[in-house]
Amino acid sequence: MIKGICLGNIMVDCNDEQGLCEFYHKLLGWEKSIMFGRPALSKDGIVFLFMEEEDYVPPAWPEEEGKQQKQMHFDFQVANVAEAVEYAQSLGAKKAALQSGGKEWVTMLDPAGHPFCLCAQDNKA
Repeated sequence: MIKGICLGNIMVDCNDEQGLCEFYHKLLGWEKSIMFGRPALSKDGIVFLFMEEEDYVPPAWPEEEGKQQKQMHFDFQVANVAEAVEYAQSLGAKKAALQSGGKEWVTMLDPAGHPFCLCAQDNKA
């Protein structure tokens, strides 16, 4: 361990940085700002910084050989999974075709195609 090392920003590549920032702002209610000339969201020391990439390719979910793979995904704890899914869909998210969480979580795709899960609050490791 390196003394003093801590998480800085979570960089989220996408094809529309303003649009994706607005999606997560509405979903999470985090504070919007501009950091390093890019749209950002923050809460409790966690920062999502959105970066528009000209050649962005959304990941395939579930993974498919020869396609862009997901590199990471977010799990968000929610009080009511069904209500959270409905709200996320109203903002432009899509329910992933493959679901494996039962009533514990639902896998969603944000407007840029990144998978994220809406998890029951009592489903913490």
